Amino acid sequence: MTASSILLQSDLLPEALDISFKLGPALLVIGMLGLFLTIGFVFRVADTDDMWVAGRSIGNVENGMAIGANWMSAASYLGMAASIALAGFYGLVFVVGWTTGYFILLIFLAAQLRRFGKYTAPDFVGDRFNSDTARAIAAVTTFLIGFVYAIGQAKGMALVGLYIFGNYGGLIPGLDGYQVMVVAMMVVTVGYLTLSGMLGATKNQAVQYVILILAFVVGLFVVGYTNGYSTVLPQLEYGALISQLGSEFSEPFAGSSYYLWVATTFSLIVGTCGLPHVLVRFYTVESERTARWSTVWGLFFICILYWSAPAFAAFGTDLYSQNVGATYGDPGMTGAASEVIVVLAAQLSGLPSWFVGIVAAGGIAAAIATVAGLFIAGSSAISHDIYTNIINEDATQRQQILVGRLSIVALGALTTLAALNPASSIAALVGYAFSLAGSVLFPMFFLGMWWENANRQGALAGMTTGLTLWSIPMINQIVPTYIGSLDAPLSAGLATWMPAIGSALITLPIVFVVTIAVSMATDEPSLETKRIVRQCHSPEPMGQQETAEDVVADGGEDVATDGGRAMDDETTEEAE
Repeated sequence: MTASSILLQSDLLPEALDISFKLGPALLVIGMLGLFLTIGFVFRVADTDDMWVAGRSIGNVENGMAIGANWMSAASYLGMAASIALAGFYGLVFVVGWTTGYFILLIFLAAQLRRFGKYTAPDFVGDRFNSDTARAIAAVTTFLIGFVYAIGQAKGMALVGLYIFGNYGGLIPGLDGYQVMVVAMMVVTVGYLTLSGMLGATKNQAVQYVILILAFVVGLFVVGYTNGYSTVLPQLEYGALISQLGSEFSEPFAGSSYYLWVATTFSLIVGTCGLPHVLVRFYTVESERTARWSTVWGLFFICILYWSAPAFAAFGTDLYSQNVGATYGDPGMTGAASEVIVVLAAQLSGLPSWFVGIVAAGGIAAAIATVAGLFIAGSSAISHDIYTNIINEDATQRQQILVGRLSIVALGALTTLAALNPASSIAALVGYAFSLAGSVLFPMFFLGMWWENANRQGALAGMTTGLTLWSIPMINQIVPTYIGSLDAPLSAGLATWMPAIGSALITLPIVFVVTIAVSMATDEPSLETKRIVRQCHSPEPMGQQETAEDVVADGGEDVATDGGRAMDDETTEEAE
């Protein structure tokens, strides 16, 4: 079987995209990937602090850039413009949801999480609620979020890789060109992550941010100027083009319901505040003040791209209509073409292939940066939270790092297999992960940090409820796409009122009620736990390696919990 005999999957082939090997862009991307590997090697891990929290040594601007790169995935670089191109006004749901969440993080969680001072998101859940069971649920959820989220990144890297490297279908027996590209990109990503850990990933993410934002913004300016759409500020000037793009682009909710927009926006907001690979960035900084400022810098860096994405979508949509065919209607632009609309816009503008390659390389950098954060968070959940804290408490640092690296490989393999035949668009795949984070982890972080009476029983009940409720729309809408005999969705009514991409609108209030009700019906947490929570809100500065638990340690007796540490009930009552 020859390479040419294996064709791309028709539904994954972006029409009008020039799928051929291009020497200049290929050398550019290979050089970029080589740079990432070199940085990973130079800042390779030496211990678990470097592996999970970069030695808590990252400054606010650098961490802000890392937050930006960590956050702006293929869903932001490719999927957001794709959503706006196909759905117009409705696509702004991602711009609104993904930026608003950072204001909640800035006000309610950034500094408090840094003061709590653990390694991972499950670390917080396990220690705050004195429960290894809660820690395990949070760890599994973290791993699952990384898996679902990364599928979209692998898809984005592969689609962009097709433009740069061409179709190598058959190079791996039985796989088409898209699938071969998925495997190749994931192998490189997993390779550098197993080497570098959080320290190397953070250094890389700062570089990756510079690459992706320059590629996106410069590409936008050149496309706008070349086609006469804009001269100085395309982010504002593209408004003159909107009336020419049809009602599907300009009219609010022309292609979807208002309820779906609200549900999706809500899920993206609360999901942002519960994503482990975002939350862990607050553990890597020097102090709580740095945590706050790095959030501000991160939001600034993110908004540069988010302000530009609608303009790129408008330019790409008009160029598609002029050079390929009608964007809307039947057949209209396919989902595959929309997901590379940023690259297509540059290509259809007649720009040199090396320049289009720069724009494409930015998409790969965005995807790799986010996969890095996801996989580090997922592997730390397995190695630190499950293996070290539950299975083998005497694990050496060498053993922890080994298990962490093996977890990265396992996560990479699972993601690669799922991305070979993805169930949804890049933006939708990412949206499912946000719904999960908003349903399970965000309630535990918010209540755990702001209500000192939230207890172990409440957390276990709430997390179990959230995970169960999130699974219902996923089974209804997504699982049938992998089973040929079933049509998706299984229930149209459920899909309407509890959509998989916006399920947190329903699940989050229920999880809050369950957690609060069960906490109030059971014993309060220990006084030690309450003091730790209070310390997280103290205005007193803390040392770089100091945690709230260190500050309030008072030598209380250990008691029998299901894994956490707390003062015994009698001592607590006397103290109170």
